[in-house]
Amino acid sequence: MRLQEYLKNGKVYIIAEMSGNHDGSLEKALRIVEAAAKAGADCLKIQTYTADTITIDCRSEAFRMGEGLWDNTYLYELYEKAYTPWEWTKPIMEACRENGIDFLSTPFDFTAVDFLEECGAEAYKIASFELVDIPLIRKAAETGKPMILSCGMATEEEIEEALDAVKSTGNEQVVLLKCCSAYPTDYDTMHLRTISDMQERFQVPIGLSDHSEGAVGAVAAVALGAKVIEKHICLSEEDKTVDSAFSLSAEEFAHLVTSVRNAERALRGVQYGPSPEEAQSLRIRRSLYAVANIKKGEAFSKDNIRSIRPAGGLHTRYFDTLTGGKCATRDIAFGEPLREEDVEGGL
Repeated sequence: MRLQEYLKNGKVYIIAEMSGNHDGSLEKALRIVEAAAKAGADCLKIQTYTADTITIDCRSEAFRMGEGLWDNTYLYELYEKAYTPWEWTKPIMEACRENGIDFLSTPFDFTAVDFLEECGAEAYKIASFELVDIPLIRKAAETGKPMILSCGMATEEEIEEALDAVKSTGNEQVVLLKCCSAYPTDYDTMHLRTISDMQERFQVPIGLSDHSEGAVGAVAAVALGAKVIEKHICLSEEDKTVDSAFSLSAEEFAHLVTSVRNAERALRGVQYGPSPEEAQSLRIRRSLYAVANIKKGEAFSKDNIRSIRPAGGLHTRYFDTLTGGKCATRDIAFGEPLREEDVEGGL
């Protein structure tokens, strides 16, 4: 898995989350793997749960979703529809290998961790809603594999407790993801400057689990120091699945990847002075030129010299000196650059 390599080398690790966008079809799930790889994702992520491992089949009010994307849906029926059958895991992992991208999954209970260990999972992602499940976090961390924790809804204290749970196992490989657990996420609720604060506060790599539209959030997060970007992917804008409303089409995901990579390039290093690419532009800088014919012994004035493009003449810092009473040592033609030797008495 390339996550640790990317973190070491400063390259943003981009995760394509399939979630329920397979719409109950293994064939579609495998096509999403191919689409994610083609779009430039570094990793394809699924979720490992069943309706029975994540909740219970209870129809009381507490188990009913409130207003929003899944309005009035009971938890059990939502997860029954959205889950990825566990027998698909190995075919999906194989498809990831064949397409040259990493595989990642989110376990939601102990049996999922055990199952993913049997499958050879190389890292674990903890969802925002499970950040408060300390035993689950500890169970996954005990594998010694890298841990990615989403922090939607979490207070500083809850994040600290989850981090402590990981580190109590001796596992120091942790990434925290800033996240807003609203689906889809409005830009006003993203609060991306929290990324910088999280980096300073928790001293681990920080990323973004993004449920907003387009690539704006991801690019802004990278500019603020995000090392991991997670975004939901579906095959096309025409898809109508449980998660499609806050997912990018394969084409949109490719645009996100390009935007993130371009942001990485634009943020590279600190640069003062002309870069190699700017060298040819130095000749167009301003300098002092004669803008009228000047006779030997004539005083320099605002009428016969100016600061103009291109370079080649005296530095513009000498304009006031020259026009303050200095005279020409020779005849200077219109359009000639001024030299130090052209100035009577020197500079």
